[in-house]
Amino acid sequence: MTDELTRLANSVLWPGFFGTSLEGDGAPAWLLAALEDDLAGVVYFGQNISAELPELSARIRAANPHALIGIDEEGGSVTRLEVATGSTLPGAAQLGIVDDVAATAATGAELARRARAAGINVVLGPVADVNTDPRNPVIGVRAFGADAALVSRHVVATVEGLQHGGVAACVKHFPGHGDTHLDSHHALPVITLDPAEIEDVHLEPFRAAIAAGVDSIMTAHIVVPAWGERPATLNPAVLGRLREMGFEGVIITDALDMAAVRESVGIGGAAVQALAAGADLLCIGNPTNPGSAAHADQDERDYLTAREAVVAALRDGTLPRERVEQARDRVRMLAAKRAGTVEHAPRDADDESDTATYDASEIVRRALRVADSTGASHATPDAAASVLSVIDARRRSTLAVDSAASYVADGLAGDGFRVRLDVDRATDEERDAALNAAIASDGRLVLLIDRPDVADAQRALVELASVRDADAVVVNVGLPARHPLSLPIVEVAAASRVGAEAARDLLLGR
Repeated sequence: MTDELTRLANSVLWPGFFGTSLEGDGAPAWLLAALEDDLAGVVYFGQNISAELPELSARIRAANPHALIGIDEEGGSVTRLEVATGSTLPGAAQLGIVDDVAATAATGAELARRARAAGINVVLGPVADVNTDPRNPVIGVRAFGADAALVSRHVVATVEGLQHGGVAACVKHFPGHGDTHLDSHHALPVITLDPAEIEDVHLEPFRAAIAAGVDSIMTAHIVVPAWGERPATLNPAVLGRLREMGFEGVIITDALDMAAVRESVGIGGAAVQALAAGADLLCIGNPTNPGSAAHADQDERDYLTAREAVVAALRDGTLPRERVEQARDRVRMLAAKRAGTVEHAPRDADDESDTATYDASEIVRRALRVADSTGASHATPDAAASVLSVIDARRRSTLAVDSAASYVADGLAGDGFRVRLDVDRATDEERDAALNAAIASDGRLVLLIDRPDVADAQRALVELASVRDADAVVVNVGLPARHPLSLPIVEVAAASRVGAEAARDLLLGR
């Protein structure tokens, strides 16, 4: 018989896992047993996605009818549901550029529809960060913009679209990850802003989400020295502010396997400290994150590390049982609230009509911007091409965003030439070879980039290409360039399939 404290610990744990099924070869047997012993649920990542995802969700609920099944799905540059092909939904920055809250709410409703169809009842989005640092390597176009009021209204619209569509929204990353130039997957960012600026700018979208009745909020692994030296996820002063702001829902941690906490206190230490600080549901993380260093049973190892640390802290009194029971009860209340909405979410006739007429491509087309080499805006590029030759010079993928996913270049090039160039590491010879091959092909030269104001190597490639081919054009899927480039630029504002195809249509004069 499972120990009572083990079941209590399970009730606040939310692991990722390997596999697309709970049966057959390679299925995670530990997960089925944990679900039957009150595990709070699971989080889906790319490795869990297959055509049988609804069946996987049904099997999870058969083991635990109250399981919360979440997914790290934002649309735009971050997708799990469409991990193989790229997102067909607008990203946050695109929605912010269009600035049509009805379009944003409709996008949230469409994401809710897709989540429910897969058996998912928690969406880890929208991003509520105000991206005030253009160097930000982890948020960028995942945010609606750099203005608190704009971000707030689109966060509210997305929350309403998701939750009216029957799934819980989880706004992230409290108290705001927008003014960082470090990626908390790899390091611990420190926010040195004046506390008044944090209050007035970075907390505002979270206040708006709370007022809109958001179900859950995710913490950030960032340090605000004015509020203490611990990362927000482990800091009772920071998480206490959420309750002071009137939030009564579930506080979810960002992944505990991220370097910002894993390399200081470890997954187990972070699990205990986060609960003690006021978190309710512990997102353990994606077991594929260690890459080639991941063990075959990395998912079970990470889960057991968190569980045993919580059980030990409960046994020795380091972690008050009442605190974990409070967290468990909040998680169960959310599960009860979202129970039964996976198959049949409450929707009225107008909602169904809106979903039927939703056109993601039209929203993305409205977000496209074209500028010439002086920075002057144009409706379309100066000349339509018949075929495109693409050099994909974007940065390498990160743990948060599959930045270099081939589907973006594929969607842009279509049947034309394409080549991948890791421009930060490429030698002069490799760079020249890529340019020579693209120019020698039959298409118009297109440079696909994502960091024009930050990555010197990307700007240098654009400069070189402008000398070699005056008809070349740039497609930027990152934050819009603040400084003109030496070539015309199409601003897409998302590394997605739908964004790439919209840019392709524009360049082909369609």
